[in-house]
Amino acid sequence: MVRFLNLTLAGITDGMIFATIALALVMIFRATRVINFAQGAMMMLTTFVGWTVQDRTGSYWLALGCALAAGLVLGTLVERVFIRPVENGPELNAAVVALGLIVLINALASMIWGSTPRAYPVPFSLRGYSVGGVRLLLSPNDLFTIGMVAFTMTALVLLFRRTALGLRMRAGAYSPELARLLGVRVGATLTIGWALAGLIGALAGVLIAPVVFLGPDQFDTVLVYGFTAAIIGGLESPVGSVVGGLLLGCTLSYVSGYAGSEVTSLGACAVLLVALMARPSGLFGPATGRRV
Repeated sequence: MVRFLNLTLAGITDGMIFATIALALVMIFRATRVINFAQGAMMMLTTFVGWTVQDRTGSYWLALGCALAAGLVLGTLVERVFIRPVENGPELNAAVVALGLIVLINALASMIWGSTPRAYPVPFSLRGYSVGGVRLLLSPNDLFTIGMVAFTMTALVLLFRRTALGLRMRAGAYSPELARLLGVRVGATLTIGWALAGLIGALAGVLIAPVVFLGPDQFDTVLVYGFTAAIIGGLESPVGSVVGGLLLGCTLSYVSGYAGSEVTSLGACAVLLVALMARPSGLFGPATGRRV
């Protein structure tokens, strides 16, 4: 029973990490209808900014603030410099540009910081809580991660459902021509969408780095899991991203704990296939598909 409980707690923590990446992907997709394959490289670069500030000042919170600011700036630059020139062309163009950005950003990070993985500090203890003499796989830092993801999910839900900005972003993404006729500055809303996604990605990178270390290509596997979580939950749903992350995290934890780590990837494929067969648009996606 204790083993099952610890595997569940580990799965929840890992699932929340996957959910942070999924939330960044959902932010981009809802605001621009683009799947950002360069999300992993972007959050790696902003996390390196945070690591540099942490290394120079010793302040985790200052480093976190600088990483988030770097995410806003990087998201804005990516949209303005790389995505804006191809936004009116075929939808595949933006995806190809994003793939090219992976190579560019990874090469840039390697030139500046090298290819050696770095350890990233944590703000709270990694020692699990003890209940009744039993050590649980849940630490204060895990609670911090869970709280940050829950806050981000709530903020995105409120943004898209309760604010005029969220409505303009959705209108600009689905029907830019009609939105312009209604007075929406579509270009500005797209830029804001990429900037906010960059910020969420920066947060994801800071939360992930202590687990997988920090270096070029270090986030690739976690990005795949984050993308899987977004597909399971539905690419249009922040809540679905978190639910998808939790389902995936717990599944991987159970498979690794009971069947062995060598079949973990098969567990991820299985939960993805089951979810898509049950609901192709994602668990929290629209009931009927829309052409995007």
